[in-house]
Amino acid sequence: MQIREQLEAIVDAAIVAAISDGTLALEAAPAAALERPRDPENGDWASTVAMRSAKLAHANPRQIAEAIVAHLPENETIKSAEIAGPGFINFRLADAALQSVIAAVREQRSDYGRGTIAEGERKVNLEYISANPTGPMHIGHGRWATLGDSMARVMRHAGYDVYEEFYVNDHGTQMDVFGNSIAVRYMQLLGHDVQMPEQCYGGAYVVDIAQGIIDREGRAYEDMSDDERMAAMREIGYREMLDDQRTLLERFGTTFDCWFSESNLYAEDADGKSAVDRALEVMREHGYLYEAEGATWFRSTEFGDDKDRVLIKANGELTYFTSDMAYHYDKVCRGFDHLINIWGADHHGYIKRCEAMMEAWGHPGMLEVVLGQLVNLLRNGEPVRMSKRTGEMVTFAELVDEVGVDATRYLMLSRSSDQMIDFDIEVAKKQDASNPVYYVQYAHARICSVLRKAAGDDAPADELAARIVPADADLSVLTHESELALMRKMDDFAELIALAARDRAPYRLTHYAQELASLFHQFYTNCHIIGEEPAVQNARLALADATRIVLALTLDLLGVSAPERM
Repeated sequence: MQIREQLEAIVDAAIVAAISDGTLALEAAPAAALERPRDPENGDWASTVAMRSAKLAHANPRQIAEAIVAHLPENETIKSAEIAGPGFINFRLADAALQSVIAAVREQRSDYGRGTIAEGERKVNLEYISANPTGPMHIGHGRWATLGDSMARVMRHAGYDVYEEFYVNDHGTQMDVFGNSIAVRYMQLLGHDVQMPEQCYGGAYVVDIAQGIIDREGRAYEDMSDDERMAAMREIGYREMLDDQRTLLERFGTTFDCWFSESNLYAEDADGKSAVDRALEVMREHGYLYEAEGATWFRSTEFGDDKDRVLIKANGELTYFTSDMAYHYDKVCRGFDHLINIWGADHHGYIKRCEAMMEAWGHPGMLEVVLGQLVNLLRNGEPVRMSKRTGEMVTFAELVDEVGVDATRYLMLSRSSDQMIDFDIEVAKKQDASNPVYYVQYAHARICSVLRKAAGDDAPADELAARIVPADADLSVLTHESELALMRKMDDFAELIALAARDRAPYRLTHYAQELASLFHQFYTNCHIIGEEPAVQNARLALADATRIVLALTLDLLGVSAPERM
């Protein structure tokens, strides 16, 4: 049981006791209402229950607080309880309670802070990165990859069942344009005088794809008709770009349970109907489709949208929103409790119609959209817009090549998704305390170094800790403020995970990691470990090892490595 849960149980017991003997005139016991004081000088935890109960109890909040404090049962969790201001109850934790965190971390290890979510809320479809397989992924895709992957990791640790999905935008005219662009470059490389059309993909990567086809298959497509060649090149280019995306994301530590093809929404089943057909049928059955001006419309204004939306144009062409409707209907049919989409901030105006679509099907609130702001790429504070290699935009792959996976992920997660990120390449490459990921990883590596020094050999940290740190080390000697501060911060971890998962805010883990690393560096400066008397050395090794475990776990939830040497 976490310290917060222990404290809540104690306060709840005090309230029940005060009600039972008539001291408090309440019909039912209110919640303990614990929160962290803004000023650490006011204690470790504070309860606002007295102020929340004043009206119901018809009493002054300070009198209620006094009654609760007077009825606190004997316990080993609370060192002191003080009443402050209009009726805050400030609690200071006993050293033994904080010391118990070390044993819990070392026993639970990667399960530390793991939570549970109620049935009916936990099965989540998380869709992030919706990319066209017509070109390299840009840096914005890198931010969605980082955000989505870490969000999934944090939510799983909190108890959600998360299914990760990549939406492949492979339907529509852009695929034909892509195929034709490759075909024209192919013919040009073979010496034909063919002009690139006005509508084309002109990047250097298109030339690379065409050259690769020539290297593998020579002139095999030269004598085909233009349409046949375009279709062949479209399929080759599609496979190559999708393979490149998979390879890059796997290298980045981001994997998906499903790569969902938009084209599949238009594939007919045994009954001759597509997912698009079935989604439209259901919407029509619910009475939210109508015909006007030769087009088919969705009556989205009934659900708060500013205007109704066209699904089928007068010429029979389906709108992009129709694909989205079919895709989300497919998700609903797959049995998820909740749908989360991560979109770029430029899609803000698209949210209301999608929420209306879900409500029309009878699932209000089922869809949640997390908007991500863009990334400003800098080098020594100056904007970077062009790739040195191609003279075009810097791609996600090029950023990872130069900076590395760990720094890219950590800095992409350093701010909330609704804030723009200034990503300075040169800062990300530094190996000193000015680089936040280096600072955190160095704290982990420093602890591993301490374990190696204490053991006198170079075995992995887990093996060393199990061998040299007694499971029953006497932790009561850990009373220095630097030691207690580390324990307090580790005790925050479970609540951090629960709130970061609830708020879809993995960026909070980067702040936590830096704070924990800073507290360890202070402890390391203030409290000698190696060479102290055996009881003190063992206890401090146990504290250092627990810190190592929580640091490694935090970094893992961010998708960042925890090196043992740097």
